[in-house]
Amino acid sequence: MTEHSSDEPEAQGVAPGPQRLRWESDLLGAVGIPADVYWGVHTHRAVENFPITGIAVGHYAEFVRALALVKHAAVRANCQLGSISAQKAEAIEAACEEITVKQRFHDQFIVDMIQGGAGTSTNMNANEVIANIALELSGHQKGDYRHIHPNDDVNISQSTNDVFPTALRLALILSSDPLLAALDQLAYAFKRKGVEFADVLKVGRTQLQDAVPVTMGQEFDAYCTTIREDVARLREAADLLREINLGATAIGTGITADARYAQLVVEELSRLSGQRLVLASNLIEATSDMGGFVLFSGVLKRIAVKLSKICNDLRLLSSGPRAGLAEIQLPAVQAGSSIMPGKVNPVIPEVVNQVAFMVIGHDLTVTFCAEGGQLQLNAFEPTIGYCLLSSLKHLTSAVTVLSERCVNGITVDRERCLAMVQDSIGLVTALVPLLGYEASSRVAKRALAEKRRVGDILIEEQLLTPAKLEELFRIENMTAPSRMPMLGTGAG
Repeated sequence: MTEHSSDEPEAQGVAPGPQRLRWESDLLGAVGIPADVYWGVHTHRAVENFPITGIAVGHYAEFVRALALVKHAAVRANCQLGSISAQKAEAIEAACEEITVKQRFHDQFIVDMIQGGAGTSTNMNANEVIANIALELSGHQKGDYRHIHPNDDVNISQSTNDVFPTALRLALILSSDPLLAALDQLAYAFKRKGVEFADVLKVGRTQLQDAVPVTMGQEFDAYCTTIREDVARLREAADLLREINLGATAIGTGITADARYAQLVVEELSRLSGQRLVLASNLIEATSDMGGFVLFSGVLKRIAVKLSKICNDLRLLSSGPRAGLAEIQLPAVQAGSSIMPGKVNPVIPEVVNQVAFMVIGHDLTVTFCAEGGQLQLNAFEPTIGYCLLSSLKHLTSAVTVLSERCVNGITVDRERCLAMVQDSIGLVTALVPLLGYEASSRVAKRALAEKRRVGDILIEEQLLTPAKLEELFRIENMTAPSRMPMLGTGAG
């Protein structure tokens, strides 16, 4: 390793000190690396080759943590098998703990998330950072790989093709926990509103047309139930990622690794991560198959679709304030227009809609990436990782914002809801068990043509007494069909 000062000319008006470099080489030649960074020549090449999204691996903390955990488990297993010296293993373990426990050096994972090479650049970036941290901890200079080498030591018994998918699976499991917690919070927020609005009778709607009555509480309780269903599905999908191919090395045959290594390294990774992980029964299949990612992505899409539908409902129910449904009011969180004073928009549901659209698009991308694999490897795992980690991150934020800045503050206009129920033609459905379909249709037709209430026509035609009408239109009868009187009981 050598260092020298850069000879680049000074920028006009700026007189910085010369940048110190260290020189590292690969099969393409030597490259000057800033002396203070922990990445090396392979990371440098990747940064030059893949200026794609501007989003680095270090942006996803759980992915960085998962990569370091894999390296930590590998060096432990290799040390137990005698494949690496205890002295080197101790330094590499300490370096991994700097990343996983102390949460340092995430800014050194600088390669773009979308890259060619099936994740090789990400793995090389991890190897170099961990090697250089270990070198410093051992009293050596960064880049002095005679003592601890990124590939020969940090990457021993490994390949990108088992490190990358294993780290990605573990990162997705770890990143699912915040989303699960956010979904639980959202479900609870809807449940609380369901209790608060339990006595508010309103018009139900199908195909945007008046339908039978429902309580606002029932409507919000249904949102709670659908969110809780997705919590269960996400847990199931995350569990399918627990089968990993670590120890498969290049294509699943385990070449360059001790025969005992695969089982041992998976056990070590389980201990270090606190997650239950199992070795795949067929490592060749597990190295090329992306089915677990496709299923996981599908569950994220399902969550996105449901969230977006709920947000569509909230925007409709709150539309107005004078010319829309205006049954509920969303919290006012910011001015809604630069030209129309007093306007307030449903910006929180709108941003959740947009996140949902992005997640749905990511699911299609994951599908194409998984299908595009060839033979013993899928080269498109980096984009699968980018899509899934992004979807998890954005969904978690969106769900949190939805519950905290929208659902918790929703109020209801009880008087408006009741007035629309009383004016609704949908009330005639409640009469079918009592009067029959033909008579009920005739009453509905008159009410529409004469712009009158159904109840007034029923009394006028002496089909029901006022007392019977009042009993029929009580909340418990309107929203619980089993309590309705049946055809032939008479008007009373």
